Amino acid sequence: MRLTGAMLRPRPREVEWTSDEWDDPDLTEAAVVEKSPRRQRILKWLVFTFGTLAIIGILAGGAVGWWYIRQVNPSGDAQETLNFTVNATDTLDSVSVRLQDMGVITNARVFRYYVTSKGGIVFTPGYYELKPRDHMGNLMRVLNTPPAATYKRVTFPEGFTVAQMAKRVQRDLPPMTEAAFLTASLSPELHSSLAPAGTTSLEGLLFPDTYQVAGDESEAQVIQRMISLMERVGRQENIEKGAADLGYTPYQVLIVASMIEREAKFDEDRSKIARVIYNRLALGMDLQIDATLLYGQPTGTKVSAVRYVDTPYNTYMHEGLPPTPIANPGRASIEAALHPATPLSIGDPLCRDLPAGSTCELLYYVVADADGHHVFAATVAQHEINVQKARAAGLIG
Repeated sequence: MRLTGAMLRPRPREVEWTSDEWDDPDLTEAAVVEKSPRRQRILKWLVFTFGTLAIIGILAGGAVGWWYIRQVNPSGDAQETLNFTVNATDTLDSVSVRLQDMGVITNARVFRYYVTSKGGIVFTPGYYELKPRDHMGNLMRVLNTPPAATYKRVTFPEGFTVAQMAKRVQRDLPPMTEAAFLTASLSPELHSSLAPAGTTSLEGLLFPDTYQVAGDESEAQVIQRMISLMERVGRQENIEKGAADLGYTPYQVLIVASMIEREAKFDEDRSKIARVIYNRLALGMDLQIDATLLYGQPTGTKVSAVRYVDTPYNTYMHEGLPPTPIANPGRASIEAALHPATPLSIGDPLCRDLPAGSTCELLYYVVADADGHHVFAATVAQHEINVQKARAAGLIG
């Protein structure tokens, strides 16, 4: 038998199929083959919900934090300082409520929380200066500083009157007031050793200077310090002996010094004005000092308006010294009052035209330039020439 190629080709060997559980869909749960759409939706919803809540929580927390920061440190600049009083019975609750009512803070509860978290405040009764809308940390620092440990500076210029000092106190030392200062200045408990018995005015007895005033000081205490400093300056200048050598009392020397203070602008004129005053007093002449006319008059009063008004301070109408100083003099004017310029000598230009044997003394002065220097004279004729020059220059009326 002849074999063909097909008959010679070997027959492929059959491979047995091994079945497993994946071959029968009835034996496998659908969830294993493909996840349920419903469970996917639930999972997505949960993720979205939790994510949304997390974002809302973050935003809410941020908003609360921003709000808290703005309560602690308000936007914008702190406002003008105002006075705040802490009473002996005050607590953090009562202080925080008043601070909110006054507009210093915007939320009393936040202030209490902030203060408590920062260690608290030990309140000391007294006056404090607080700035509305300032950082709570600054407010807490101020309130934690006892008034006795806080200081303010006040400067009383030379030549200020007691009334002017009172205004300066109200301006620079709140809560002190002008009225309280003036009342204290009349207290019989405040007395200067430089004043004679029975003196009721402290004019001329308060030394003008710059003072550091503690927050718990009163108007009376400030005045007492000024009295004490004037007494000390008097001792330093040996006012008791100097006044006696001139034939006057220390109080009278202060009266002269106060007139020098209000008349002179330059040191070189002070001792010459002092000499004019003493010369006129010695000769029984009226002092005729314009500054005395203006004492106690409203600011801006012209000399011409009070020239003929009869007051104890009108030195055109009354001989001798005014009853009290007209200002509080500084050291330079006190020195000039104690050490007037030396008398003129025969060879002085002002004495050349006088008849032989005549007394040559400084008796007159008038302003000489716009800066306030003065020119002096020994005779009426010399003085009239100086007055004409001053009037022509527009320096006097």
